[in-house]
Amino acid sequence: MENPGNKNETRVNYQRICEKILANTPSFPKPKLLLHVCCGPCSCFPLTFLCPRFDVTIYYGNSNIYPAEEYDHRLATLKELLGDLKRDYGFDISLIVPPYDNENYMKKLEPLKDEPEGGERCFLCYALRMEEAYAYAAANGFDFFTTVMTVSRQKNSQKLNEIGHSLSLKYPSVQYLYSDFKKKKGLEIGTEIRKRYDLYNQDYCGCQYSYEEALIRRERNAKP
Repeated sequence: MENPGNKNETRVNYQRICEKILANTPSFPKPKLLLHVCCGPCSCFPLTFLCPRFDVTIYYGNSNIYPAEEYDHRLATLKELLGDLKRDYGFDISLIVPPYDNENYMKKLEPLKDEPEGGERCFLCYALRMEEAYAYAAANGFDFFTTVMTVSRQKNSQKLNEIGHSLSLKYPSVQYLYSDFKKKKGLEIGTEIRKRYDLYNQDYCGCQYSYEEALIRRERNAKP
């Protein structure tokens, strides 16, 4: 599929493109979609949006998360959410958890350690995790791939979709599902679901650099 973006455009409505793809995708049998997930809270709306349309499998590939206890906490929260959604919505969602290797992952980010949050270091982090998951999708016969990360205000949806498009050219057997899950009140719906289930909601993106920034914010906010 040709990249729907235009070099002269500053913003592309990727959620509208997502809906057009869905309108042209047969609903039976449900296509197999591999969904990269970074945490439970970011998954709330995307799962309720995607599960009625796809046979969804989650790929929790997030070796960026620091420390290991935080990685485990977010994984436990995701499993908690999947149990809630199965009980309340009937969604039976499979979960793939590849090995966690923060030490080697951070070596790839270290050359960009001085980049500001939301810049090139983060873009590399998006790409590393998305490619790991996309390669798994291609090797295991999935029809579609996408990521929940576009639901976050803190993540660049335009960049995420550009990465997804590039990966779709590298792995042409799997169609990339463009998205901007924060659109159409997706962010608000997801927040309501998170609060309903009382899910743990982290206060930093994940890597050691964002963790250290979070510690500074916590200390600053704790001062009278």
